[in-house]
Amino acid sequence: MTREQVEAILKGSQAKLDKENGYVLPDGSNVTFHVAHDGASLSFQKLESVKFDGELLYAKSAKQTIAIVVSDVFAVAVEGASGQVRRPAGFSAS
Repeated sequence: MTREQVEAILKGSQAKLDKENGYVLPDGSNVTFHVAHDGASLSFQKLESVKFDGELLYAKSAKQTIAIVVSDVFAVAVEGASGQVRRPAGFSAS
């Protein structure tokens, strides 16, 4: 993926820019990056913020900070950022 593609996904998940120009996901949301390089693949889950520095992507979770080469990202999954409030069955959005 390209930086622009990853940024479009983050913006679509309602991530906001912070004072350091990093993206912070809304409360209750997180992102997973699926990364592959030379035949090996890894998934980094429950990431709460993302910052770009050239070709690197720095992502933070509650327990770790990781650095990824943006072009090694092949899929991004966003959890909990649908933009709609969940309504139990039987309740309408009137």
